[in-house]
Amino acid sequence: MTEIFKAAIQKGASDIHIKSGDVVRARIHGELVPMTEQRLKHDQVRALALKLIPREADRELIDELNDYDCSWGLPGLGRFRVNILRQRGTLMIVMRVIPIEIPTLADLNMPPVLETISEKERGLILVTGVTGSGKSSTIAAMVQHINQNRQRHIVTLENPIEFLHRDRKSSITQRDVGTDTGSFKDGLRAALRQDPDVILIGEMRDTETIDIALKAAETGHLVISTVHTQNAVQTLSRLIAVFEPSEQEMIRIRLSETLQGVVSQRLLPRADRPGRVAACEVMVVTSAIRDCVRDPERVEEIPDLIEEGREAYGSQSFDQHLMDLVREERVSFEVAKAAATNPSDFDLKMNVFGDGQGAGAGDDGQHLFGGG
Repeated sequence: MTEIFKAAIQKGASDIHIKSGDVVRARIHGELVPMTEQRLKHDQVRALALKLIPREADRELIDELNDYDCSWGLPGLGRFRVNILRQRGTLMIVMRVIPIEIPTLADLNMPPVLETISEKERGLILVTGVTGSGKSSTIAAMVQHINQNRQRHIVTLENPIEFLHRDRKSSITQRDVGTDTGSFKDGLRAALRQDPDVILIGEMRDTETIDIALKAAETGHLVISTVHTQNAVQTLSRLIAVFEPSEQEMIRIRLSETLQGVVSQRLLPRADRPGRVAACEVMVVTSAIRDCVRDPERVEEIPDLIEEGREAYGSQSFDQHLMDLVREERVSFEVAKAAATNPSDFDLKMNVFGDGQGAGAGDDGQHLFGGG
């Protein structure tokens, strides 16, 4: 299996699928590709699962496990985020590849404004996108930027821990939910007593976690987290909708006061070479956007404010970035149009401005995105 893992990583795999009764498959540039000819038996998958499970107590319960998360490392090759599940009564393993080297924001070709947002003293920063859109790589790069440039105590709460950070200018405390702390909310409550400057929460899943995260941002901490949403407006709606109607007005006010930025991303197939490239919407929260967050009648104004703030604040809409990627010939027009927020509007804008030349992008590192 080590040789199969090695071959998959060399081909740029983001995930490896191991299932009883099937060949080993790897997701390479978005496609699920067979890596073996021989189908695996249940005993082979079970034996591998036992090697991946870190705790003896959990290994003893393998025949009762339905869903199990952990991380696993192979010296000299890399780390994996592992999910062991049961399907049709047999075991399956899905492994997300985590590079050994933590990418920088420049490696990922993210907009320079993300460095500025990462350096905020306090507030809430959200990185959003569907599963496999590169969120984990982006927040790891943001933590790395703080680590290399600021003297801070960074506490991360992850399930499981993915990228392993080394202390540089900052001190980084990484806690595995389920091993080092009982839950995200327990770990977050405890983190407030651990003298943190920056708190990274793997995912904001429930009202209690969101509430404590907002309190942390309100009391002078920088909080970075992820949400499974596709853009800034949807992110606001999702966070507010989690709460009871009687609480939603107060949540709007709290979000308007604490939110510093929302980065939403999607990975698209490249046109210039094999691989995928990130298209990003970046909402830098301005006073005008804070007013819109507070007023539900004005939320729909936010996309226009994002586009208008590109030059002054470094914000950008998906469609603005997609136009850049088409001009730079990194994404085909057809792929960009299909991914656009408003395809017909995008088509019209490209026809009007299609002869413009984007800034040269050079050789970026989007193959470093491990998903998330």
